[in-house]
Parts: sequence; structure tokens; C-alpha cells
Amino acid sequence: MARQYPIEKTRNIGVVAHIDAGKTTTTERILFYTGVSHKIGEVHEGEAIMDWMEQERERGITITSAATTCFWIPSYRNGDKQFEYRMNLIDTPGHIDFTVEVKRSLRVLDGAIVVFDGVSGVEPQSETNWHYADEYNVPRICFINKMDRLGASFENSFKSIRERLNPNAIVMQLPIGSESNFEGVVDLLESKAYRFEGDKGEKIVSSEVPKNMEEEVKKWRHELIEKIVEQDDKLMTEYLEGKESSLEDLKKALRKGVLSVKLIPVFTGSSLKNKGVQLVLDAAVDYLPSPLDLPPVKGIDIKTNETVERKTDDDAPLAALAFKVATDPFMGSLTYFRVYSGILKKGSYILNANKNSKERVGRLVRMHANHREEVEEIGAGNLGAIVGLKDTSTGATLCDEDHPIILEKIVFPEPVISIKIEPKTKVDQEKMGIALHKLSEEDPTFRVGGDPDTGETIISGMGELHLDVLVERMKREFGVGSNVGRPQVAYKETIKKEAKGEGKYIKQSGGRGQYGHARLEIKPLERSKGFEFINSIKGGSVPQEFIPAIEKGVIEAMSKGVTAGFPMVDIQVTLYDGSYHDVDSSESAFKIAGSMAFKEATKNAKPILLEPIMKVQVLAPTEFMGDITGDLNSKRGKIEAMNDRAAIKIIDAQVPLSEMFGYATKLRSMTQGRGSFSMEFDQYAEAPSSIAQLIVEGKK
Repeated sequence: MARQYPIEKTRNIGVVAHIDAGKTTTTERILFYTGVSHKIGEVHEGEAIMDWMEQERERGITITSAATTCFWIPSYRNGDKQFEYRMNLIDTPGHIDFTVEVKRSLRVLDGAIVVFDGVSGVEPQSETNWHYADEYNVPRICFINKMDRLGASFENSFKSIRERLNPNAIVMQLPIGSESNFEGVVDLLESKAYRFEGDKGEKIVSSEVPKNMEEEVKKWRHELIEKIVEQDDKLMTEYLEGKESSLEDLKKALRKGVLSVKLIPVFTGSSLKNKGVQLVLDAAVDYLPSPLDLPPVKGIDIKTNETVERKTDDDAPLAALAFKVATDPFMGSLTYFRVYSGILKKGSYILNANKNSKERVGRLVRMHANHREEVEEIGAGNLGAIVGLKDTSTGATLCDEDHPIILEKIVFPEPVISIKIEPKTKVDQEKMGIALHKLSEEDPTFRVGGDPDTGETIISGMGELHLDVLVERMKREFGVGSNVGRPQVAYKETIKKEAKGEGKYIKQSGGRGQYGHARLEIKPLERSKGFEFINSIKGGSVPQEFIPAIEKGVIEAMSKGVTAGFPMVDIQVTLYDGSYHDVDSSESAFKIAGSMAFKEATKNAKPILLEPIMKVQVLAPTEFMGDITGDLNSKRGKIEAMNDRAAIKIIDAQVPLSEMFGYATKLRSMTQGRGSFSMEFDQYAEAPSSIAQLIVEGKK
């Protein structure tokens, strides 16, 4: 099948931003101006096309990334169809709890439009998303939105981009007025003013630069030209000779700078007031890459274990990356993918290289938010989705069986918060396992586990909102009711000194009786050594066949400690004496005797409570260090190190797990949302007596 749109006329673009910067509003304008929709869906009215989930419309936030395809002829081409471009667009969430959606989208996209609030400038999630784009070396352009808002300042917002994100950001446009007086923009390269007329700003009207802005435009244009000519030796020579380069040459040099991520063009406007979005679309065509502008994708050849490349070419062997798995209520499993080379065809068989298993491509679709368009094939450089794959998860490589390759996986952040979950009814219990499994397949930052000590089901995620949304999805999409709460901390018990104990079990009730007798000595072991059983009996006071029964009795007694009923660990138990009866002794009698002896010894061995200690790393700007360290100290934390990384401080600490619940929310509150942390288990340590008392009383 011949390509309708050549690869060089394809743009794979993500729209990313901090929550409430106007990202989805911008995307809705893009859909309107490109003709995908005939009515602009407003986020605040719950009608945004790209926010199709019920919860997104109710909460007014984007929860899941939504993909669509649209077509754009640059506004300066006067509707000439030969200059039409295919734009595969992904609208991503802005809330940190759904950061996985941004990361996996940026992994497969070629360029990004980063949207900023004209009042707030760079915000916390702007920084996180920017770092993800840096990680994948994604070229990007910036759009300072909401210039109509009270308090909007283009200069302050631009300054925050330069200072906090990239010093190579360059001004492409200046706003004409601001707040309620915002009228349009001045294009610095063209030295033209643009205003947007009509009901939806669809009519772009150009004019001369306003007289009162001429000096300002001259100053900013001079700086812009200087930055652009640095990308090209020929233009630099012309510039030094005092010659004015052509607009076409300047655009080519600027494109070169953007593709190499050496320049970040900054545009401005107001999506809500329908001003400036079309010029951002023009910029996406002019400066963001086509799949051909990027180097060939690299992977590992399964057969030779060597690094190989795949060019963006329909004739090359198939190599595609599954970047998202979603559960569709009508179609089942939907696997979103990016084709890097070759053509993925409906009805073909492909290899899941990560699992070395074959999959059949039943139905192939192109996504438009939650609507689907059936297609026969999807070629190199494009995005699509497969319906009904059974064995493919996020990050899997789909490829040609004869040319197997594994592309670089997507690395996701670890969950930072956990809660206990239990089904409301017996019917819910049967369905909950299936629902949790499907949701964890969709979302790599959502983990499901069981606490072996408490028997509870624990779910973990990126934040309280993240888990709240998933629990709500279980109810709406899978019909599973559940109760959630804080998980119980898995405390343990041990001893601090040596002690001896005796257990004698004698039972006579007519007929054969029961007799078992054991003397034990217990000693504390080093942390994490577990349990050690030693038989030091000499002379056969207890026959060998009964020794395992005594050990079983000890292990059973250790499962429920004497202080608060938690399992006991790190204890050495030595059987040093005992006695038996020729007729009445049995395994069960010696098992009970062993348990009795251990319990008696434990009471005299100074039993203590152990609590799990977590290794915690906190990242936050320097100005919040005082509050963070003070808070960690109040949580009985021990700060081990403080280091610098650019403008970020890194604190390494050890903190009891019981003190860390709700910390994600508290840290965001302390740092204006700019702090993040990771946490992993480190060791068990003795709980202070005051804390142990609260735990024993069930108050902690």
C-alpha cells in the first residue's frame, strides 16, 4: 500500500505541562484548527475530547495519555494541500501521580510542545517532564499560555524557563499586551504582528509591529538572530560581515539547533481565548523532527547479542515498541505501539522479543482519544494500537521473527505510597484479583502485593490520588467494591540476652499417655540471621527421631511472639537436655514440649520489638532543606548524607516505615510540590520502648 503521507511529512508530538497550565485546552484547539473536531471541547465544562474518561471529566484533570491523528497545512502555505502534514499527537497528564503516562509517551515521541502557565511560569511537574525529555533527548518547543490571565507576565515566565530548565531558550514571539489587554503576538523572525479574529480565532490577520513595541522587538530580535547564526558557520560569517540572512536560511539553522536540542524556541498566546495556537502548529512543522530526522533506533540482536540499528524505513525488518497497555471495556486489551522500522500489518504474526513468544495481529487501529479507526497496516515512524494481544506488556519489543531485536526498555519510577485493600463482599473477592491484575498490567507504577505477615493485600502507587483513581476504576470498570486503609506495619520480635527454658508435657488419660520433655537455651543472633537450631544432646536423653519435632514446636512458637504477637527472628536455639518415656513419648508430645520450653526461655531473655527501617532519599530545592530535615528528625529519622545535584539537594536518611505513611503528600506541601522521594527497605531495628508500648496497646 502506497503511503499517503511520506515519513518526512510526519510529526510525532506530545503536549506536556504541569497540571492546569492549559495543556488539554491547547490540544482541543489543535483538534479544532486541524479539522478533527467541529466544536471546541472545554475542560472546565467536562467536554474535552482528549479527556474521555468519566473521572477525567468529573475531576477536570487528565489521568491517562490520549493519542490522536490530525493533519495540518502551515498557515503561511495558504491551504496548499501539497504541504499537508500528518501529526500524531499525544495529550499527557500534568499531575505527578500519573507521571508514568508522560514518561512512556516521551519514550516513543519525536518532539514535544511544553506548555507553561503565563502567571506561574515553570512549575514542579514542568521540571519533572523536562527531565524526562532530557533523558530521551527529545527536541521541544515552549508555549507560554494564559497571557490573558490576571498577573500574566511573559518576561517572568520566560526567565523561569531559562533559569530552571535551559539557558538556551530563545524568544520567538512577544505578546501584544497582557491580561485583559492581550491582543496577539509579534513574530520576531518575520517582524510581523499577528492577531486572531473570528468566533474561534480561526482567522489570522498580520500587520506591522505596533509602534510602541518597535524598540523592544528590535532588542529581542537581535538576540534571537545571534543565537540562530551560531548554529551555522556560513550564517555566522554573514552576520559578522553585517549581512542580513534570508528568512529561509534562518529557519533552516533554527531547525538544526532545535533538532540537536541546542535551542528551545519559546512561543506565546492564550489557548482559552483562541490566540496563538495555529502559529505553534506551524512551529511544530517547521522545527520539530520527522522520524527521518532522528538517528536509527538501536537494539540488541537476540541471535548474536550484538548492538544493531534499524533505520526508519518501510522496507527494513519490523521493529516496534509497545509503550502502553490499556483495558478497553468493549474491545479488551489495547496495546499502543510505535513502529520504528518496517510495516506492521493486520493478520500477520509478530515476535514478542522480550518473551520470545509469537503473537497474531488480529485488529489494527489508529486511535482518536477513545475512538478507533480500523486500518490494514501502520508503517515506519507512526503510532497505532493492536487489539487483543495476550502476552505483551509495556516496554516489550514487537519485531520480525527472522530479525529478532530487543529495543531499550522504559524504566519507570518506583511506587512511593501503599495502602491496604480488601473486597467489600464475597462476590467482590472473586473479581478483585482479576481487576487488580489487569490494572497492574496497564500501569507499571501500580504494584499489587501481599503482606505475608498480616495476610493483607497491599497496593502501591505514585500517590494518594493515583491509588484513589485506581480504586474508583475498579468500581466503575470492573464492578468491584472495596475498602481501603493504611497497611499494618510488619513488626517483628527478638531477644536481647541469653536464657534457658524447660518444657515438660505429660498427659495421662487412660490407655497410652503423652510424654515429652525438652530443655532449651536461646541466644540473640545478628540482625537478618533469622533462626538457627542446634542439637547438642549427648548420650541419647532424647531419641534422634524426636529432635525434628522439638524444632517444629520452636518454629511454631516463634511465629507468635510474647511481646505483641509478632513473629520472632534472629534467635539461636540449642537443645541441650531432655528426657523421654519408652511407651508414652511421641512426636506431638515433643513438639508441644519444645514450644513450651521456648516460650519460657523467651520471657527471661529480655524480648524486644523490631520495626522496619526504610532507606529514604529526598530530592528538593535547597530553600526547603530546613523544613525537610526538621520533619525527618521529628519522624525519628537519621540523616546520613546531604549532597548537591545542580540546584537540587539530595538527603539520604533512615526512617521507620511507620512514620512514612502520607509522606508523599506532606513533602509536596512542604516544597510547593517540587520535592520527590524514593523509599526501600533497609533493615529491622529495635523500636524505642515508648513506641513499642504504643504498638503493644494497638495505638500505632
